[in-house]
This record gives sequence, C-alpha cells and structure tokens, in this order.
Amino acid sequence: MNISLPEPLKAFVDEQVAERDFGTSSEYIRELIRNERDREALRRLLMEGANSPPSVVADAQYFEGLKARIRNRAKK
Repeated sequence: MNISLPEPLKAFVDEQVAERDFGTSSEYIRELIRNERDREALRRLLMEGANSPPSVVADAQYFEGLKARIRNRAKK
C-alpha cells in the first residue's frame, strides 16, 4: 500500500519518526492505525455499557467493595 501525503504532512510524519524512535514511517503509521483500532473498540464497549441497564448501584459501598477485592488480590 502506498500513501501520498502533502509535504507538510510528510514533514510531520518524518518528525514523529525521528522524535519517537520509530524505525520507519511505516512503523509510525501502523502504530497510529493500532491506536485508532483500540479507540474504536473502547468506544464500542463504552456505548454498549451506556446503553445497557444498570446492574448495581454505584454508591460508596460498591466502591469500598471494589477496593477490598483489589486489596485481597494484591495480598495473594
């Protein structure tokens, strides 16, 4: 796959490659695509959660229970 970029965008990509220690512009573009794929997956999960009915009340007691479970896992 070949991608044509106007000079200002090409210069930006070249700067990112140099500053962020990517070996090639292809590595940088692949990283951008992976990040976008991950953002889309997260967005889908968030929307599914937002559209689902609440299963429990997220009050102080709920969060204390979460903290307790995390503490217990850390001890193991």
